[in-house]
Amino acid sequence: MWFKNLRAYRLTSPFDLSAEQLEEQLAGKAFQPCSPAQPLSVGWVPALGEGTGALVHAVNGRYLLRLKREEKILPSSVVRELLEEKVELIEAEQGRKVYRKERQTLKDEIVQDCLPRAFTRSNGLYAYIDTRSSWVFVDAATATRAEELLNLLRECIGSLPVTLPQVNNAPTAAMTGWLTHQNLPDDFALGEECELREPGEEGGVVRCRGVDLLGEEVETHLNAGKLVARLSLNWEERLSLVMAEDLCLRRLKFADELMKENEDLPEADRAARLDADFALMSDAISVLQARVIALFGGEAE
Repeated sequence: MWFKNLRAYRLTSPFDLSAEQLEEQLAGKAFQPCSPAQPLSVGWVPALGEGTGALVHAVNGRYLLRLKREEKILPSSVVRELLEEKVELIEAEQGRKVYRKERQTLKDEIVQDCLPRAFTRSNGLYAYIDTRSSWVFVDAATATRAEELLNLLRECIGSLPVTLPQVNNAPTAAMTGWLTHQNLPDDFALGEECELREPGEEGGVVRCRGVDLLGEEVETHLNAGKLVARLSLNWEERLSLVMAEDLCLRRLKFADELMKENEDLPEADRAARLDADFALMSDAISVLQARVIALFGGEAE
């Protein structure tokens, strides 16, 4: 349940639903497994795991949610091979050319025929709404996956006005300055990884890993005009992360000392352990998010 990524969205109006009201709204989109001919199914599952009860788990005004996604695995190579066999048969038996529109129709028929026999793959995605600080946090490395969750949530409750955080100082400029001027904020320490990009859409990309980020190799690229797009950092010995120019935090790794604080809880009471872990994690994330915004001059009006 500990988030591995942190993609933050600012609520532009207060979130007024209670946990009970939100639970009722999400119930209409509870997860259902894929039907035989259905390629994809998404829906809500209990926040603390299967068999643990509510879809919404509330702690101190924070509502934990979990989206389940199940999709059929149908390799494109298999579909392509079956399609070519079908096209060759038609052309040989009927003595005519199969054109693009008919090929697409045949492909759709093959997919529908194969779906009931396809394997399924499923995964979960956590998010929580902080009603007190007006943030939505999604454990997603990509915007596409986060938007899938937000869109379903929006569909359930009717409206979810959110925006990506806007800050006064450009993150790329600030992170570049940390390396060129060696003036990293006191509560952060450099990791051993960064991504450097040349300005412009066609600019080159250099990825450095396992190197001294204040060393000559990185300095040469910065002097050539490249900017820092991603930077690995350690924060107050509480967690490590990779900060990106869009303020998405990837590869979160919470310190063992923090994650072990609830070890004294009985292993049999899994729900109680997850509840305590969520409280610990969300408290840390709230402090971290406020610090990240402050690093770049605060939120822009």
